[in-house]
Amino acid sequence: MMRMRWYKILILFLLCAAGSQAQQLKINTLPEGVQRAQLDGKDTIAVVNLQEVFIFPQMRFKNKREQKKYNKLVRDVKRTLPYAKMVYETLIETYEYMKTLPNDKTRQEHLKRMEKDLFKEYKPKLKKLSFSQGKLLIKLIDRECNQSSYNLLKAYLGSFRAGFWNLFAGMFGASLKSEYDPKGKDATTERIVILVERGLI
Repeated sequence: MMRMRWYKILILFLLCAAGSQAQQLKINTLPEGVQRAQLDGKDTIAVVNLQEVFIFPQMRFKNKREQKKYNKLVRDVKRTLPYAKMVYETLIETYEYMKTLPNDKTRQEHLKRMEKDLFKEYKPKLKKLSFSQGKLLIKLIDRECNQSSYNLLKAYLGSFRAGFWNLFAGMFGASLKSEYDPKGKDATTERIVILVERGLI
């Protein structure tokens, strides 16, 4: 019970930290679709960014238990991935909005309002996450934001409190400094995320 409670509190801090960290990021995104045109003689040819194609081998399970574990991971990714993407979108939106504000005082007031709104909106939803879903969400935030949960907390809460939360997480076998490893230990999760993003599972 204590485990689940601290994960939920931590995830709320991460959501708020996204807004705080956004002012320090340089966002460089390439939307899909037509980017530019190229002249070829008298013809104009559109240059288009196409979505990457992934081909995975069919999943093979040694036993029912392994298949059940995989199905649980699919369910958990579907539940937590939207929150991780929301954190990333919050980073971008906040970064762009903060650039329009005239001074630091106005920026800080905006961040406080945003923190209050995020807690109000997401606390009831995040309370329903299980412990394993909380751990997965921390991983997926790292994947989406390309920053560890520790770095986001450090930007929002400072080094001491971020260190405290990381130490606390360590008591339950987790680390906020751990990085998402899509080609290693998180390869199955990455496969599921890609399939979910493309609506294939």
